[in-house]
Amino acid sequence: MTSTDTATLLEDAANRIAHISRTDLQILLRRAALRLRNSAAVSMEDDVEDALRDLAGEFGMTRNDAIRFIVREWMEKNTYLPVHELDEDGDVDGVA
Repeated sequence: MTSTDTATLLEDAANRIAHISRTDLQILLRRAALRLRNSAAVSMEDDVEDALRDLAGEFGMTRNDAIRFIVREWMEKNTYLPVHELDEDGDVDGVA
């Protein structure tokens, strides 16, 4: 489950707090606590934060998504991760 899904579920539960069961609320709160416990904030210098904010805005993504994108691209370019290449003879379904 993504953080957006968890946030949406929590907001929905808050909007209908009188109608949500105690068990469902416990599940949501435990899930949120687990996500908070496992999230590690990456702090950057001010100039890097500014560049990340600008890049994230250009791509229409969050700061954390931009960091994940940058790290993945860097790892693929430096062969730490396999690069997804199209086979010359493969089927691309009209998208190349």
